[in-house]
Amino acid sequence: MTHDHDVELRPTARQTEAALNPPPGRTGGDLVIETLQGLGATTVFGLPGQHALGMFDALRRSSLTYVGLRVENNAGFAADAYGRITGEVAPLLLSTGPGALMSLAALQEAASASAPVLAIGSQIPTAGLGGGRHGYLHELRDQSASFRDIVKSTHTARTASQIPSAVAAAWQSALTAPHGPVWVEIPQDVLLAETLLPVVTAMDATPDDIVPRPELTALAAHLLATAERPAIIAGGGVVRSDASGKLRALAERIGAPVVTTFGGKGAFPWEHPLSLQSWLEDRHTTDFLEDADVLLVVGSGLGELSSNYHTFAPRGRVIQIEADAGKLESNHPGVGIHADARIALSALLETVAERPDPEAPERVRAVLARVRDRIDAQDRTLEQRVLAAVREALPDTSPSFWDMTILAYWAWSAFDARRPNTMHSAQGAGGLGYGFPAALGAAVADPGRPVLAVSGDGGAMYSIAELAMAKQYGLPVTWLIVDDGGYGILREYMTDTFGEATATELARPDFVALAESFGVPAVRSSTETLAEDLTKALAAPGPSVVVLPALLRMFAPTHV
Repeated sequence: MTHDHDVELRPTARQTEAALNPPPGRTGGDLVIETLQGLGATTVFGLPGQHALGMFDALRRSSLTYVGLRVENNAGFAADAYGRITGEVAPLLLSTGPGALMSLAALQEAASASAPVLAIGSQIPTAGLGGGRHGYLHELRDQSASFRDIVKSTHTARTASQIPSAVAAAWQSALTAPHGPVWVEIPQDVLLAETLLPVVTAMDATPDDIVPRPELTALAAHLLATAERPAIIAGGGVVRSDASGKLRALAERIGAPVVTTFGGKGAFPWEHPLSLQSWLEDRHTTDFLEDADVLLVVGSGLGELSSNYHTFAPRGRVIQIEADAGKLESNHPGVGIHADARIALSALLETVAERPDPEAPERVRAVLARVRDRIDAQDRTLEQRVLAAVREALPDTSPSFWDMTILAYWAWSAFDARRPNTMHSAQGAGGLGYGFPAALGAAVADPGRPVLAVSGDGGAMYSIAELAMAKQYGLPVTWLIVDDGGYGILREYMTDTFGEATATELARPDFVALAESFGVPAVRSSTETLAEDLTKALAAPGPSVVVLPALLRMFAPTHV
């Protein structure tokens, strides 16, 4: 008896010939690169190092596009953004020890934001593995242990024959919802050794869908259809699963107001009659959500920022749709549905009954009016004017990447992203230095549209070196640096808490002259000319810098 899969697995004459006579001069590094190509990769990010040279040498024998940054952490941020923008795996090639460890902060952000980054690092020679102290350059007792608490999975290939399977397994892990970073490491001697293994051909590492249990979606549909005051919190999972259209259809069917989290910006139209926008750090919004008798949370774990710093205490039934099983009911009990947001919302749309609520838009308007009144009473006209200038200058389809800076904190709540998957920040892990290198990664993903990066002067110093990379590759990234002479948000936190700030004031360079020394055009702007200066910079080809000297302040919180 002949089965279909027997026929599929039988090699052709050409495949047999290629397997028996592989091209000479190939190494373990070629197996890495061939596997990435076989899985569908087209672009890799990274930084070479001594132990990883076998991989980098193999790049010149491939069709992959290599994008090199100046610091491993920045390379990780660029790969993170590439993964967010494309939804595809972003390979990140690293060296051993210091080179690998420099990427950890970026991989933590990728893990928090569910960005599919495939980090492949070298290792010391095989003879040094196992924890012995042999004195190899870059030696660590257990390099994988440094990554294990950050990434979704770790994989080690100790022989050439293990490389394709290890890389493919990591690829599948990175793309399994929720997406995230993974780690593969390969010893130096394995990468350098000549191999007689056949050339790796097309590989399939497609992950399985995470499908909701039907009895749970049936219950959720019933609760939503019969609710008196339903509401929805839409998180980053809605954006990552490309489910914004289904979210809108569901909200309109049941008349449910929608709040988007900071990671879910753009998941729901900002000016929609049911849009409560993103004012999660406001007690008026928190009160409204607490009053919902049924609250649907999609693609969010309701963490610190999404719960008004854990002051949110829902009184009604909570339905939580989440692809990360570890986040299900981790903060609030309810009906936990382990599923991809898009698939679960599709299931709800097939079953939920229509529930018209003509009064819902008026309740939304009332909440937003109270929020505006609270902000207007704080004399924060300058901050709102600066944010409005950024919005005016940025094309609707252009992505923006925001560092941990006061203007970004405003943007989380007050910026209209206008499109799904266009506003990104480092609010997952909260590390400095994300904005500019991430914007460069997005420009690599789609060089046909300008990209905006936003940093403070403190965060900008983390990634100044990448001005050289931006110039080298001619990437269309405009970098807005808001210069307030220090770590502005920490200055506010310390002053509010202790009465004065310590270690927050910074000497900094002339950013305009520094950018121009890299061959990158730059301009010193003002609050009056910011919109015009950004518009010109974004319209020009290649990288540019706009420096805004301004002392911005945060709006008062409601959680303290």
